[in-house]
Amino acid sequence: MSAQEPISVSFPDGRETVPRDGETVIHVEEIHKVYSLGETQVHALRGVTLEIKRGEFVAIMGASGSGKSTFMNILGCLDKPASGRYLLEGIDVASLDKRQLAAIRNRKIGFVFQGFNLLARTTALENTELPTLYARMDRAERHRRALEALQMVGLAERTGHFPSQLSGGQQQRVAIARALVNRPSILLADEPTGNLDSRTSVELMEIFQSLNARGLTIILVTHEHDIAQFAKRSIVFRDGKIRRDEGVARRAVAGEVLKTMPVIE
Repeated sequence: MSAQEPISVSFPDGRETVPRDGETVIHVEEIHKVYSLGETQVHALRGVTLEIKRGEFVAIMGASGSGKSTFMNILGCLDKPASGRYLLEGIDVASLDKRQLAAIRNRKIGFVFQGFNLLARTTALENTELPTLYARMDRAERHRRALEALQMVGLAERTGHFPSQLSGGQQQRVAIARALVNRPSILLADEPTGNLDSRTSVELMEIFQSLNARGLTIILVTHEHDIAQFAKRSIVFRDGKIRRDEGVARRAVAGEVLKTMPVIE
């Protein structure tokens, strides 16, 4: 599997989008999100505007309640803004119906979460195959793609293992493979290292940097400054607004960092 292969999604009116190198894949403009808690209104996002281009590796940071997770849910088409525009590869997300949004989530966006969310009685290969069940491909193609995705994350020898037989880092690798199996153009990772030790976290960052080098756009939510240093760009949220948006000046290279860390037995 190549992370560089673009994925196109066709719509009933004939629209089709294919990401191209360097073009804007995410454009949000004056995004607001308000939650009602009884008589109290909580402003989670207050006029957020930004662009992310294909091939970027962006770290989104901020304290609890800063709006970063709400923003990630909107980018992943899991939630809708109260107002503002969200263009995903040139398509206004507000114009899509439930079926089209499901297609977007299944084919254009890969999701990785802090909790691995693996099925306990299902092997690594079967867990990886799950998103392909909703795609139009035969069983042999599903199997092939899942094997290739597991190979990409270094688990070619663990395809028949159940989650209980895998370490935390290996389970997260399976989760990453599952996110890649439908060959998305964007990977959204929400605190993917939150449950992992320091070395395993850097090993995952090595995978992310490798995927990004192949052209995959990665947006990573993290509260760990050390993890954010592996990205190319850092965006800091506070009180529902972007307070800082800048390139990572001295970007860490995961492969080099690993050479300085002790191996965990």
